[in-house]
Amino acid sequence: MTSERPWGATCRHDAGAGSVLAIALGGSVVAALLLALPLYIGMSYRQAVAAAADASALAAAAVAGGNAAGDPCGTAARVARANGASLARCEVVGLVATVSATRGYLGLSLTATATAGPDDAAAPGGTD
Repeated sequence: MTSERPWGATCRHDAGAGSVLAIALGGSVVAALLLALPLYIGMSYRQAVAAAADASALAAAAVAGGNAAGDPCGTAARVARANGASLARCEVVGLVATVSATRGYLGLSLTATATAGPDDAAAPGGTD
């Protein structure tokens, strides 16, 4: 007699090894997803803060340019709040508004800065 097994035959102590491997593989996939999920959520929050800063800067520039009534920085703060962020900084020089919006996520402060206003060609006294 030889100690060789026929092709395709399994040993008794191999029973269930595939199940353990499948469970380990599934656990690894779940762990990777749980680690990556906060990163992707943070990236979407960062884009939301950038959008809030853009909208706030546009609103402040519209008020500074006389297209809307009110205080440019007050308007920017309301727009940032409406977009889920808070206004960290607001500076209006002539018709150009620069604002920074911020939002917290997992103990981190996500901040974005945006500037809005007419370009040189559209500014009063500019060339066409």
